Amino acid sequence: MTSTTYTSGVFALETMDVPGGSETVLRGGRHLFPLLPRAFAGVRRIGVLGWGPQGRAQALNLRDSLAGTGIRVVVGLRPGSRSAADARAHGFTEEDGTLGDWLAVAADSDLVVLLIADAALAAHHREIFAVLKPGAAIGLSHGFLLGHLRETGGEFPAGHPVIAVCPKGMGDSVRRLYQQGADVNGAGINSSFAVHADPDGRAVDLALGWSVALGSPYTFRTTLHSEYLSDIVGERAILLGAVHGIVETLYTRYRLGGDDEVTAYERSCENVTGPIARTISHSGLRAVRDGLSPSGREAFDRAYTATYGPAREIVAEIYDEVADGTELRSVILAERRLGARPMSEIGGSPMWGAGEKVRARRGERALPVEPVTAGVFVATMVAQIDEFAERGHPWSEIVNESVIEAVDSLLPYMHARDVAHMVDNCSRTARLGARRWGPRFQAAYEQIAYPAAELPADESLVAAFVSHPAHEALAAAAKLRPSVDISVA
Repeated sequence: MTSTTYTSGVFALETMDVPGGSETVLRGGRHLFPLLPRAFAGVRRIGVLGWGPQGRAQALNLRDSLAGTGIRVVVGLRPGSRSAADARAHGFTEEDGTLGDWLAVAADSDLVVLLIADAALAAHHREIFAVLKPGAAIGLSHGFLLGHLRETGGEFPAGHPVIAVCPKGMGDSVRRLYQQGADVNGAGINSSFAVHADPDGRAVDLALGWSVALGSPYTFRTTLHSEYLSDIVGERAILLGAVHGIVETLYTRYRLGGDDEVTAYERSCENVTGPIARTISHSGLRAVRDGLSPSGREAFDRAYTATYGPAREIVAEIYDEVADGTELRSVILAERRLGARPMSEIGGSPMWGAGEKVRARRGERALPVEPVTAGVFVATMVAQIDEFAERGHPWSEIVNESVIEAVDSLLPYMHARDVAHMVDNCSRTARLGARRWGPRFQAAYEQIAYPAAELPADESLVAAFVSHPAHEALAAAAKLRPSVDISVA
């Protein structure tokens, strides 16, 4: 079990009650910004390497939060990077010393935040480590590099703090909710933090300061290994791979049942990204079932109990393959095989043509929760929750990686664009995982869950859901939730 207790010499911490105990958390907000110079003591220059969605969002948020403190945020890019023009457009320039070559930026920074693509990080981390100044802190935003180092027999360089701050949402969410926080204090994306190496005893406050500067409403502790496992498993399961499999297979099911394409899309994809996600975000998992009619609840129960077992088996298989390195090796091999070639897109599937028509008629009526879709989706979410709980992850990590990140960050973007757009435009690591595991979920539902959903519900599974400890954990986390939803342009 990951220890979630910690102390800070800078920030006032809180205790959050969770099933079976409590966790130490930091409630964020802009009122904490004046404390940031103390948290970043000894750091005069932060180098953010990379300008993908996370790199852009974190560089901008850090720069805005640290304005006037004398701490400079500098973006480092590889020579010839196509991202340089966009970084300049956002105010990072060579002329004022806030944009430069990635190795030069790494060599001159006191905190080096590694936000380049996973494949590039695997290929070039030794070059970065070699140029670090003595005692410079290494910052990560997920545990991929730890997994790679363990697979290849490498290590982080001695004498350097190694910390992680991992926002539980995509980069655009990290930036957009931070901007909303200018008007609503505390608006932002929750983050976990981890301290992997702490040679001088300053790593906890440095990580907490980084998280506060990103705008995190609350920050909870994990380990880099635990974060790596939950993050990679989550994006292959309920965050991306499974949700893709769910909506594709339900769309086909509804079409075969006689629905026209628009109705089938509304009952599948639109329902997951719209009313189901909103209900969970604002009222919790149990509220999805409680809000249904008696006949709807019966349909939910049959779909839930038929889906839970097959979904749990796949989540457990994903977890095992991430834990033993198989999934990481498959990603690295695929990266080598594909090289710079573009990946084929899933958006050509027939169902996605209906998405534009559905989005065009939003507002004509309030779309109700579709009980079968809700049962399948919630069962898959709870299957991931239970797998994480059985493997010893802390409750904040469980509910953020399995529920909050989905309903407060990813699904709102999928609602605005569609699921296929998200799958086709996320990181290559996530795309590879979604493309591998999404069809596995799809086949299991079609071959196992849907036939079983014609039978009476398993009342013991229904009772376990109604009394599930995740409801308590979500309610505790909800007390720290921002009062605004993410605004998606």
